[in-house]
Amino acid sequence: MIRFGIAGFGLHAVKRLMPGFARVKNCRVTALSRRDLQRAQESAREFNVAHAFSSTAELCACPDVDAVFVATPDAMHHDDVLEAVRHRKAVLCEKPMAMTAREAHGMVQAARTAGVMLGVAHVMRFEESVKWFRERIASGAIGRPVLARADFVAPLVNSPRTWINDPTLAAGGPLADVGVHCVDTLRFVLGDEIEAVSARARYDAQWIVEASAATVLEFASGLLATVSVSALSPYQTYLEIAGEAGILSAVNALNVDHRITLELRREFEVLERGEVSNSLAYAAQVDAFATALEEGRDFVIPGEEGWKNQLVLDAAFRSARSGRVENV
Repeated sequence: MIRFGIAGFGLHAVKRLMPGFARVKNCRVTALSRRDLQRAQESAREFNVAHAFSSTAELCACPDVDAVFVATPDAMHHDDVLEAVRHRKAVLCEKPMAMTAREAHGMVQAARTAGVMLGVAHVMRFEESVKWFRERIASGAIGRPVLARADFVAPLVNSPRTWINDPTLAAGGPLADVGVHCVDTLRFVLGDEIEAVSARARYDAQWIVEASAATVLEFASGLLATVSVSALSPYQTYLEIAGEAGILSAVNALNVDHRITLELRREFEVLERGEVSNSLAYAAQVDAFATALEEGRDFVIPGEEGWKNQLVLDAAFRSARSGRVENV
């Protein structure tokens, strides 16, 4: 049984992580940290967690913690991961991994040098909908993929996570917060790497970081993909992969709250339609991390994957500023 400590026990921990931990098989939460000790103690009582701390350092030093789940704001990921590594604690870091690719690479190097397992919480890889896309593409169901699209819009401007509109704490606006899910999902289902990015961003009077963004991703295979994100729209995600022999698509493919209808089409004919639920994704993620730690093998989403996604984000932000295509 792997004992987790959650660093940065905020809204994400309450809404997503703890419901996931309630359904796991081989791990549990034994500690949490918040900047305010009184609030940390209140959260610990509410969720029946044994230890409450006011800092990541104290949490990492706790002997009843085997692994640290870093769920602090983006700007704190680097130092929090290094703190866990210094204490020789396995660490699972929320996305986006860091503020920059340089920070992410430093985290990877530190964990590798210390022999500590570092994973990134790209939870979409544990969604049944995403697995369906990956399996159909790998089986050749749509032939050679030639075009892809991933969209993620949500009313983030009204989010209680107010720090996501603070450029000193957030790696970016919706491009970093939810766009990274799109980038990682496309890389995962296609089994392909992004080599260049073109991006445009738009700003809003009530939004300091970018409010909306659209990108074109150029993959090594020659495939082109678009990723569109916004903080100003009602929630919706969309995923589509077009191949030479068919098209895979799903509205709200990247959500964990509602069932998703998946379709494989050729021209106007639906060749396959199915329905799946992603409700177990958060539980599957921490169970997989715990199992990898117990068995002494790498987590399926190692820190290197977060670093690769961060390279794409960095290129996208450079492109939005320069107006040019930027290499990853």
